[in-house]
Amino acid sequence: MQKLTNKEEEIMHILWKLKKAFVKEVQAEITDEQPHYNTLSTIIRNLEDKGFVAHQAFGNTHQYFPVVTLEAYRKQFMSTAIENYFNSSYKNMVSFFAEEEKISAKELREILDIIEKKQ
Repeated sequence: MQKLTNKEEEIMHILWKLKKAFVKEVQAEITDEQPHYNTLSTIIRNLEDKGFVAHQAFGNTHQYFPVVTLEAYRKQFMSTAIENYFNSSYKNMVSFFAEEEKISAKELREILDIIEKKQ
């Protein structure tokens, strides 16, 4: 699975949220600088070429929908990030977030509870 650009990820998050949408509906969801309709249409077609979305034709217009789930993309993205930035170590990743004070001791205990319940 290919890594998406920031703009492609933004569009995918909108499509995951909406489930299916026309380009104008995607455009309406963009909060910062809205790309021109044709630019957005090109980005979505690129996502289709990459295998992330498909479309249903309604005459000359297309309604797009994701074919890669958020969960599948998240799993691939996290695996790659952990491999590239934490030497494939989940312990290193959790330690990083603890040192940066992005995760609390309470949250770590909750994670331990989840792990222990699965064993």
